[in-house]
Amino acid sequence: MAKKEKGLTRIMNFVTWLAGVLVSLSVGFSMIGGVLILPTWLGGEIMATITGWIVVISVFVGIVTAIFNK
Repeated sequence: MAKKEKGLTRIMNFVTWLAGVLVSLSVGFSMIGGVLILPTWLGGEIMATITGWIVVISVFVGIVTAIFNK
């Protein structure tokens, strides 16, 4: 039988999830905007932009999945 989460645990889980979403979006948009780039031997700015878009799209898919999972 699954145990129900207590109020504080549920709030802390949400805060942790939200922090992860915000950090992921910050990194993704920084890579898209050119603030964060990869070394040239890893593909440089073009690869960073592609990776940034992958991160942003993955976060939005995760948000939609979390909403519909509840």
